[in-house]
Amino acid sequence: MSPNQPLTNLQQELLKLYAQQVSETDLLNIRTLIGQYFAQRLTKLADHAWEQQGWTAQTMHDWLNEENQ
Repeated sequence: MSPNQPLTNLQQELLKLYAQQVSETDLLNIRTLIGQYFAQRLTKLADHAWEQQGWTAQTMHDWLNEENQ
């Protein structure tokens, strides 16, 4: 990001948090919540891709058992 670009909405929201002193416990909890949010989002995207592609548990089994060529 160049210095002349405006802050994203995420950056603006995080700056609001920076104005407050939080405990180490709160900081850890915030990091955990952010991580959980993105993990859930990724899971939903992956589930959607699997559904769209028609992949199954057998597909995954086959992939995991393919020999590297």
